[in-house]
Amino acid sequence: MGKPVPATGQAPNPLVVNVSARHCHLTQEAVEALFGKGHQLTPMKWLYQEGQFAAKETVTLVGPRSRVISNLRILGPCRTLNQVELAYTDAIALGFDIPLRQSGKIEGTPGGMLMGPEGFFEMPDGIIRAERHVHMHPEDAAHYGVSAGDRMKLKIGGPCAVTFDEMLVRVDESFKLEVHIDTDEGNAVNLKPDTPCELVK
Repeated sequence: MGKPVPATGQAPNPLVVNVSARHCHLTQEAVEALFGKGHQLTPMKWLYQEGQFAAKETVTLVGPRSRVISNLRILGPCRTLNQVELAYTDAIALGFDIPLRQSGKIEGTPGGMLMGPEGFFEMPDGIIRAERHVHMHPEDAAHYGVSAGDRMKLKIGGPCAVTFDEMLVRVDESFKLEVHIDTDEGNAVNLKPDTPCELVK
């Protein structure tokens, strides 16, 4: 959504800043428990990163004291672990106390119950707030002078201007240059398609 601001020198790719709303990643085992034996996720919308999609399928997340979030979107394709990504306001509404974690680092995190049309799936762990992060191709990383695991700043302009620190750098040959922030962060800066955004080392 964010409009890129030209960096010093010409960056190899335009910067895209997107709000990542609450969602979950599931294993094939979990998908079958929730939607039936042999069920395959159905792409509804292809995402900016190659091969990633928002599925037509959604689930209900049951939190403490039976509070629920319905229509929680599944992102595909299936993964090797189950993970739910919420903003802090989502977690507070459900009654969860969730940690800030890098995606995939779910040890010691709270779990919950997922409900689908064909059954339930209990997650022993995996509910997190995902760290804000930037996906980079190696060419982008070279341009910005960073490596995987480094931290950057995201400067956001406009009337609600703010600088987000501790932006985790993720680098892979398959990645396009894209920042993910969550709905709390996007709402705080009133992110719009014409909001100026800049990555700073």
